[in-house]
Amino acid sequence: MSTARSVPLAPASEEVGWLGSVDATINSFFEPITAVFSGIVFFPITVGALSFPAVVAWLIVAGVVFTFYFGFIQFRGLKVAAEVIRGKFSSKDDPGEVPHFQALTSALSGTVGLGNIAGVGAAMALGGPGATFWMILAGLLGMASKFAECTLGVKYREVHEDGSISGGPFKYLPVAFKRFGRWPAKILTGTFAVAILLFGVAGGNMFQANQTFAQIQNVTGGDDGILGSAGAALLFGVVLAVLVAVVILGGIKSIGATTSKLVPAMAAVYIVACLFVIIVNFENVPAAFGAIIDGAFRPEGFAGGVVGVMIVGFQRASFSNEAGVGSAAIAHSAVKTRRPVSEGFVALFEPLMDTVLICTMTALAIIMAGAPSLQAGIQQVRGGGDAPDGVILTSDAFATVLPWFPVVLSIAVALFAYSTLITWSYYGLKSWEYLFGRGRRREIAYKVIFLTFTVAGCVLSFSQVISFTDAALFVCAFVNLLGVYLLLPVIKREMKEYLADRKSGKLEMLGIEDEDIKEAAARA
Repeated sequence: MSTARSVPLAPASEEVGWLGSVDATINSFFEPITAVFSGIVFFPITVGALSFPAVVAWLIVAGVVFTFYFGFIQFRGLKVAAEVIRGKFSSKDDPGEVPHFQALTSALSGTVGLGNIAGVGAAMALGGPGATFWMILAGLLGMASKFAECTLGVKYREVHEDGSISGGPFKYLPVAFKRFGRWPAKILTGTFAVAILLFGVAGGNMFQANQTFAQIQNVTGGDDGILGSAGAALLFGVVLAVLVAVVILGGIKSIGATTSKLVPAMAAVYIVACLFVIIVNFENVPAAFGAIIDGAFRPEGFAGGVVGVMIVGFQRASFSNEAGVGSAAIAHSAVKTRRPVSEGFVALFEPLMDTVLICTMTALAIIMAGAPSLQAGIQQVRGGGDAPDGVILTSDAFATVLPWFPVVLSIAVALFAYSTLITWSYYGLKSWEYLFGRGRRREIAYKVIFLTFTVAGCVLSFSQVISFTDAALFVCAFVNLLGVYLLLPVIKREMKEYLADRKSGKLEMLGIEDEDIKEAAARA
């Protein structure tokens, strides 16, 4: 996931005129509101001289509890997950809108982004190489959280007459909270829906549009380049909105078809670039892993020692993969399946790819390249300064072996942001439907609003608005995980039945029977 904590927003251009005044006025209005709201959501827990958001502890504790409750499913379930993604136990007649692979890529497109590039760079400056170890551990714990919430997302989904799906926390949270009474259940679920909608329109939309324009503007000459004028920003925003509209007007099937091609392609390009940096610096591999292990348990010079570096790693991983937030369960709920837990197994791959693979490879590339900006950033933090722009550290690391890579990185950032944008449009739509009901006119109204904010994101910053909605996203974690805790026995029962059917061969027999029935019908 890409958040306002990862990359600074590009300021609104002074040439915007009255639009710049609107931007400043709205930011001024939201500034005190954001300060209070963020202070509540990111309420700090203090350990000695260290402070970290309580929501991060809430996410990590959930990952630990789910890991033990499901018997370390993130390790023993990977083979099953691979079989499900390949379609081994699937039938074309299964209810749903998209196959397992497309559901996975749709959800991944909402998490893999600037947080993996800029967020890791910032983590290296804040916690040194040792933060990588704790990011990996947090990613592994997050796999259990994704397994739980995505199973529930499919378990309680609603299949409409036209074949479309409404699922995710909007469906399982009312079930979980009904023991509290009708109105508490409505209030808690409604709070979740409002928070997701706010983030979808601003954080998942405006921020992505803003950063896409900022990166492209930067590599085309900055303020003096072809995209340096306010008019160019507006035109870019309109073009981007049209590109987004082409995909989102087709619904989750169109989003799934797009992300199933875009996510693997852009991830492959980025991973190959990471591997290239690692291969060129291959002699530094032992030293890099040594620095990661040593820095995780003996982080000399870093404030807070082991605990401080651990917190940095956990926090960056939590902000990157969204495990426990509940957003991914919305995309996964559209999958074509008759067995809800099958998609829980598929969801295991999300934190594995997002955090354990991509974040780790980014960290290794930065550590092994040894660009001067990394050590300068670490010294800046040790001296009491703010963490440097993480994307610069990442870019500098690649530039040590690929001088032209900052241009490629800008394209990668733009593609990551675009895929995140279209996925969050879907999450926001499902929140809109929960709050205002389904209907063609209501859906069109939402998409017009969403695309309008896409254009606004390129021209304006609304930085305080995005900071506000960024905090709102993590309200979802408190509500969502409480609901998941209450439904843990349901998930465990589904898991045991599915694994038993796989062991007995029943799952494969069901797939064969489906094919036989279709062939017999065709012959008849």
